[in-house]
Amino acid sequence: MARIVIIGAGMSGLATASRLATLGHRVTVCEASGTYGGMVGRYERDGFAFDTGPGLLTLPAVYRDLALKTGREPLEELVELAPVDPESRHLFPDGTDLLLPNASRGGVIQALDAAFGAGSGARWAEVTNRGRTVWEATRRPLLEEPLPADPTPLHTDPYPAPPRKGLTRLFRPRPWTLADVAAHELGGHPGLTALLAEYALRFGLHLGTAPASATVLPYMEQSFGVWYVKGGIRALADAVYRRCEQRKVGFRFDTEVTSVVIEDGRARGVDTAAGRIDADLVISSMDARALFGRGIATCPGGGDPAPRSDHEAPNGRFTVLLALRGARPAAAAHRTVVHAADPGAEWTALTLGTGLCERPTVQVLRPDDPSLRPDAGHESVVLTATVPAQGDVDWTEPGLADRYADRLLEHVDGAGLDLRGRVLWRVVRTPEDTRRETGAPMGAVPRPALAGHGGHWLQSANESPVPGLYLVGGAAHPGGGLARVGMSACVAANLVGPA
Repeated sequence: MARIVIIGAGMSGLATASRLATLGHRVTVCEASGTYGGMVGRYERDGFAFDTGPGLLTLPAVYRDLALKTGREPLEELVELAPVDPESRHLFPDGTDLLLPNASRGGVIQALDAAFGAGSGARWAEVTNRGRTVWEATRRPLLEEPLPADPTPLHTDPYPAPPRKGLTRLFRPRPWTLADVAAHELGGHPGLTALLAEYALRFGLHLGTAPASATVLPYMEQSFGVWYVKGGIRALADAVYRRCEQRKVGFRFDTEVTSVVIEDGRARGVDTAAGRIDADLVISSMDARALFGRGIATCPGGGDPAPRSDHEAPNGRFTVLLALRGARPAAAAHRTVVHAADPGAEWTALTLGTGLCERPTVQVLRPDDPSLRPDAGHESVVLTATVPAQGDVDWTEPGLADRYADRLLEHVDGAGLDLRGRVLWRVVRTPEDTRRETGAPMGAVPRPALAGHGGHWLQSANESPVPGLYLVGGAAHPGGGLARVGMSACVAANLVGPA
């Protein structure tokens, strides 16, 4: 039995702790804040409740596996899951209104043909079929296994770009981006391009820089479906925390780790304000860039295992929690996306540091969940937009966040949602709030690991260069998102092995 200290009680820390305790290790989790869940937060007031992080779950198989491997109950006995159908409603600036079914590729084709004209669904299906090729090529090395000691094969994008024609054959090929997919595979169709861009934006990615392998994101969602956890995603964090308690995991909240103790070239515990905690292994779910950049951990020879994506501006999430008077409309979709009025302006704002896009792509979550509202005469709604992270925009500027929230409400109401007149109160959350509460550098959105572009989109390996120190979470392999941080925990636990 090894003594293991885990830094951080976010979802990856909780998932790792429950797996390792089940394997017979003695696990202690140190969390700087007063609660667990990390980015899976919750805000409650006046009978309203809101998820402050992700609101939907993809690839629930990751947490089904966690539930079964750490206990006898299936996930559905720990939380109530329901497929979201329709998966999403999309409102485009030209007035097009698109409803996409959940986990029905044939239904998606029919919906796209009806909204954009015959042949649109076939174009989209061809792209998602190529995304399936990416999935089959990268599922094991990018999601289920440790990052290879030699990740060179993952530097090449497995997206099967069509052969070049005409004069383009005379020039040296460059790696395709999602923008190339939109231009050549989707024919530059504005609606299909905006749909592809929205999948990328959720992870802070951009068409012009993300590798074509990011087509795996719409493939996964449209193939495996989108799910809602009754009570909100926070209920999933509650369930994993309870599993940790059942497995006798120790928690020390309000306990910030100031350094990883390294003796004889190996991690031997952690230092906190309350004193040292000795351990045989240390596992950090902190952002790897913060862990090494702030000197909490140091590598032999002064190296830094946290890759930098300096070619890509960091982006965060801007969220508005809305407490509304009046019942939720019966026909309201659980998830509505109001697309950017000017996609070019949105791309410029997110990549060139030109400020904020006036009318960006906004996700509107309206769950039909009585536990999130005081009664049937009210509704809780969450607006989310991808924005420049703290630093590129100074989110501490007085009044900026409220002014931008006003713009988002005007934008979604202009698309026909009519929310402003029903607002009882609202709470605005910026990337600076994310940075302050979770320690994520600049409050940036954790990104998924992707193949291609010379390995720039890979994350830090789970087994760090410091013996006895492992990395999990959104800034470690295989990257950000609820499913991936759960996979990160599984990979790390397998590396450590049973007691």
